[in-house]
Amino acid sequence: MRLPSASYLFPVLLAVAGFATAQQNKPAQAPPPPPAPLVSPEVYPDGSVTFRFRAPNAKEVNLAREGAPPEAMQKDAQGIWSVTTAPLASDYYGYSFVADGVRLIDPENHWLKPNLLATENSVHVPGPSSLPWELNDVPRGEIHHHFYKSGVADDQRDFYVYTPPGYEASGKRKYPVLYLLHGFSDDASGWTAVGRANVVLDNLIAQGKAKPMIVVMPLGYGTMEMVRLGWGAWQHTDVRDRNFAKFAEALLTEVIPRVESEYRVVKDRNARAIAGLSMGGSESLLTGLNNLDKFAWIGAFSSGGIPDDFQTDFPSLDAKAAQQLRLLWIACGTEDRLITVNRNLRTWLKTKGIQPTEIETPGMHTWMVWRRNLAEFAPLLFR
Repeated sequence: MRLPSASYLFPVLLAVAGFATAQQNKPAQAPPPPPAPLVSPEVYPDGSVTFRFRAPNAKEVNLAREGAPPEAMQKDAQGIWSVTTAPLASDYYGYSFVADGVRLIDPENHWLKPNLLATENSVHVPGPSSLPWELNDVPRGEIHHHFYKSGVADDQRDFYVYTPPGYEASGKRKYPVLYLLHGFSDDASGWTAVGRANVVLDNLIAQGKAKPMIVVMPLGYGTMEMVRLGWGAWQHTDVRDRNFAKFAEALLTEVIPRVESEYRVVKDRNARAIAGLSMGGSESLLTGLNNLDKFAWIGAFSSGGIPDDFQTDFPSLDAKAAQQLRLLWIACGTEDRLITVNRNLRTWLKTKGIQPTEIETPGMHTWMVWRRNLAEFAPLLFR
């Protein structure tokens, strides 16, 4: 093959070099400006809220808000979807967007609602200071975060401890303890990050409605396989049963001994309570009612996961057990799909000579119900 002569290549090389130089000297074009930030969510004085989401290529976007059916959002000429709710009751609400079937968080809202399976955002519709979850100018307790290696679960895990106002200054005073359990898909931070448990206790204690107490909030899984299986975990009865059994073992042999060695607590069943929501409600019942030598106060909020064969799960309950209980408080929202199993459980308990405190309130399977449950349950403890 014959190569081009140097006389032929020279002008070509000059042209290439000139083009490169021109490109180097050409002023750099500034990148397009980012789109203007959106205000989302926007809360109005009447309690209504506007949610906005930029998705110009989406064909359908819905707002998925805690405690409400999906709401269709409308798109404007700039590709921004929005919806304004009716006035909402003062509370904290979880929400996300569903764009063409895909659940997404709100990129304009930094406030996230932690969850191991479905992270969402939160929005606060402010209310009067009389609401137990609203911040008030009262003495504040502290939240402590602990980590440990669990031999029972064979993993690294954590738990939170709330100490009431004045704990550090009180020196020698010992306190009763509430073990407060989260629900399925939550993590150990659920009751503080979402449930506002520390704020509720601060307010109740300041008002003299609740006794000062320590609240321990552990990771509520006996096996993390429950989480790995996702929402279908409850169909795997062997995993469910192992989860309940291992959780009780971890609580009784790892968490409680550590709490009682590191905090000034009264080591007596009459000063020890256990309560929880959903999965945690079932764990409270299973752990508490089967260990009445350790717990005198038991609360269950919208319990889920216990099968209807109650005799198998609570083999030793009888009228004698009823004499050991200071309080058995079983609550559920009337619009919650779990209301039936909770009613069945209460009926069965009565056949065993045990009279639970029966609480039914309006509401679904939501934190709005469980915050109110805690605010009603905590003042009953340690009286």
